[in-house]
Amino acid sequence: MLNALVTRLAAEETPNPLIPAWYDIVWSALWFVIILVVVWKVALPRLTAMLDERSAAIEGNIAKADEAQKQAEAALEEYTRQLAEARTEAGEIREAAREDGKKIVAEAKETASSEAARITAAAHTQIEAERQAAFVSLRNEVGTLAIDLAGGVVGETLSDDARATAVVDRFLADLEASEKAAQ
Repeated sequence: MLNALVTRLAAEETPNPLIPAWYDIVWSALWFVIILVVVWKVALPRLTAMLDERSAAIEGNIAKADEAQKQAEAALEEYTRQLAEARTEAGEIREAAREDGKKIVAEAKETASSEAARITAAAHTQIEAERQAAFVSLRNEVGTLAIDLAGGVVGETLSDDARATAVVDRFLADLEASEKAAQ
């Protein structure tokens, strides 16, 4: 019987291994449709929602980055403007300080010049006063010496001081007049 079974099986056509049986095709198609429906109804909406969220987040981050870049550029421009203003103000302050320094130096020179002129005038006045005092003292001494010499020449003392002083003064005045005329 075994022989008969083997012969019968050998006589039947052997199926092609590349073509599956009809029941395998039906069951495979059924599971394919079930998986396709589950993916279509459950997984695909979730995946789409997740991708939309990521896209919105990326676009929001890009917008935030653009806004942050604009703010940074505005801050940089403001900083540059303030720095330029500070440099300008510093230049103005330096220039004002130079002008003030020049004014202070000019005032100090003027004060020093006026003080020097005042001191010079005071010195000239003092010198003139001392010259006059020396002149008067010298005149008196010369007068006394002249009277003494005249007394020695004449041989007697000149006792009238007022008269002797008048003679000496007249003599010295004539001497001064002749000196001025010579110049």
